[in-house]
Order: sequence, then C-alpha cells, then structure tokens
Amino acid sequence: MSLSENNDNAPESGAVQAPLIKVEVAYATPAKQLILALEVSEGCSALEAAKQSGIASRFNGLDVENLPMGIFGKAVKPTHPLRAGDRVEIYRPLIADPKQARRDRADKAKSEKAKT
Repeated sequence: MSLSENNDNAPESGAVQAPLIKVEVAYATPAKQLILALEVSEGCSALEAAKQSGIASRFNGLDVENLPMGIFGKAVKPTHPLRAGDRVEIYRPLIADPKQARRDRADKAKSEKAKT
C-alpha cells in the first residue's frame, strides 16, 4: 500500500507541510503606511514573511533585506521565527540621532526660558 492509500489527506509527494499561521507585515513613510496580512508556514522568519508579503514592490526603493525589523515595536533579527498573530515592522533608517535631537530640544527650551 502506498502512503496516499493509507492517508487520503497526505500530499501526493509524501512531503509534510508545516501548518500555516496568520501574520502581518507593516511599513510606513511620512506619506503612506501599509499593513499586509498574509499566511506563512509556521517557523517562517521575519525576513521571509517580509519577502513573501511583496511589500517591497509597493514602496519605491524599499530593500527589506537591509533594513532593521521588529515585532510590535521590539527589535528582532531578520531570522527571528514568527508566531501566529505577529506583526513584522520594517523600520526606516534614522535621519537624526534621537539622543542628540532630544538634547537640542532641551537646549532650545532652556534658552527660550532664559529670555523670558
């Protein structure tokens, strides 16, 4: 008896497929934001999900392989395995150092307060 005769639900090739999980992939620019829902194989990495989503084709110059990623605001490596319900966020490069920007704002506020 062949495998397909024993189990009518088994794939004909004999390969076992991983269950699918639902995830989202998100990217935003100042002008546009997009969240795409998709199903991926259980154990899929954040980078694999970003590629499978096709989000790079929706934003000119988006290179998902070279940008940092996170899941719900927490940075992760591109190889991070996903769980059902995860939202992969692709982050844009920073224009300014956040610590320096904060110092500059504080200095500006101090100088304005001193004038009054």
